[in-house]
Amino acid sequence: MRPGVDFPGVGVGLAIVRDGKLLLYKRKKPPEIDFWNIVGGKVDVMEPSIDAARREAEEESGLTINSLTFVGVTEQIVEADQQHWVSLLYVCHDFSGEARLTEPDKLSDFGWFDLKDLPEPLSVFTKTILPFLD
Repeated sequence: MRPGVDFPGVGVGLAIVRDGKLLLYKRKKPPEIDFWNIVGGKVDVMEPSIDAARREAEEESGLTINSLTFVGVTEQIVEADQQHWVSLLYVCHDFSGEARLTEPDKLSDFGWFDLKDLPEPLSVFTKTILPFLD
């Protein structure tokens, strides 16, 4: 049984922001292959969502994540990939280190993008968190 495919999955997303720029990674796997996305992933059993957000962000970016702020919940039903996720969203301005591509099997590219000039296509997940970043 696969979360998000065989039943709705529980996930987290973390928008990492520095100097008015958002850290985005380009996806290599469903949902939304080749879309630009904030860091995130699934919540493990018995793992608090804030811990999952920190873990996923550190795994994907190589950054050390300090404090996070919870901003809301979103539901993504991605018909094209037949995936369904309910995700808790967080924002982080407090981190250290330099972002890098740590999971080249899952992600193909990354960068810091001005909030007023984001790359396309953006994932549904990323579009959902943008109003919380102003």
